[in-house]
Amino acid sequence: MKRELYDVVVVGAGFAGITAARELSRQGLTVHIVEARDRIGGRTWLDHRLGRDLEIGGTWVHWTQPYVWAELKRYGLDTTPSPEPERAFWWADGRRHEGGPDELLALIGQTNGEFVQDARKYFPQPFRPLARDEFKAIDHVSVQDRIREQFPAGAPRDILESFWALNFNGPLENAALTQALRWVALTNGDWAVNFEACATHKIVGGTAALAAAIFADSGAGIEHGFTVEAVAEDAGVVSIRSTDGRIVLARSAIITVPLHALKTVAFEPPLPAAKAEGSSLGQVSRGVKVWFRLRGEHAPFVALGGADWPLNFFQVEYALDGDTIAVGFGPDASKIDVENPAAVQEQLTRLVPGAEVAAVASHNWVDDPLSGETWPMHRTGHLSTYLPAMQAAHGRVLFAGSDIANGWGGFIDGAIESGMEAANDAGSLLANPAARA
Repeated sequence: MKRELYDVVVVGAGFAGITAARELSRQGLTVHIVEARDRIGGRTWLDHRLGRDLEIGGTWVHWTQPYVWAELKRYGLDTTPSPEPERAFWWADGRRHEGGPDELLALIGQTNGEFVQDARKYFPQPFRPLARDEFKAIDHVSVQDRIREQFPAGAPRDILESFWALNFNGPLENAALTQALRWVALTNGDWAVNFEACATHKIVGGTAALAAAIFADSGAGIEHGFTVEAVAEDAGVVSIRSTDGRIVLARSAIITVPLHALKTVAFEPPLPAAKAEGSSLGQVSRGVKVWFRLRGEHAPFVALGGADWPLNFFQVEYALDGDTIAVGFGPDASKIDVENPAAVQEQLTRLVPGAEVAAVASHNWVDDPLSGETWPMHRTGHLSTYLPAMQAAHGRVLFAGSDIANGWGGFIDGAIESGMEAANDAGSLLANPAARA
């Protein structure tokens, strides 16, 4: 049986993939998406848990993120803020503290302003991080090393390390200082606005509403349950083979699988050494996100624990039927079973008195072979050594995703940006008459 030859096959139906599919369809190209999961959205996943819809993966958006904000306006979607905290708890100098949220933010700001003060110096064009070479002088420096070099032991340093362990969703010993500065440069060096962008405004209808709108607009066909095993290019045709033997053919392909999952795919011809090594090394996020339902109504709170705690951040999000639903994050998924309410309770009790965990909901993205990571945060050396290679085309095979975005890497915005760029590149490739032969 003769197989259909598409113009482009897109591997992965996360935000990068569905955006690329939409842009390619608008160019008049035939597009087919293959997706291993039974849903679209990738590492965003709106699911009904604990009595309401909850974002199991990526959640928050912000008007400083131009790509996602434009998409919300395009499809008439709105945002809603997380509740403003009324209480704050934090751990420093080996003990628990309690106060107002402004007090905690001020404590973070005591050191964080100085820590990120060079963000625009190294990244004056935040959406073009490779435009200048100055950052290469510090690309080997870890967040942990720079913090400990700049600040003496004590409460301010404890708070700062925990704050950045939260941002990286992973340990700090190999977390790139350049990644931290890239993030803050995107909000013109204002770390407080950057923090707001990370955990304040949610999409009405959830990330699923935006994903569904983009996908419907693409008009692309999709095959679910298609886990890619091999990608081969021969005589101007790219062949995508699944683990169950299905094959899809196209004149070009866009691969959007996460960095930690890319190494499971065989490429022919083989990937260049830098691209293969970059995917093998991966990045540093290996943390956890957990939702939990608290008995009774609690005033909204925010809590920041120790940098090495299994869960080091908590935030109230919803009231539901007389109970409270909050979310927690930790830097190492291997250190806690977040499916166990008692384990979550143990960590919460260290900071928030009188809060009783009734039920929990989570997904282990690190153990998930289709992701292998939470939100991508680069390790030392990645930006100068591997990012250019990861972004580069491999013949007719192009790459996209939040992991390799130029701007808001680790966010929905970065995925959309990267998907658009890959679609433009694929369109240019196929506009060449020789490429369509």
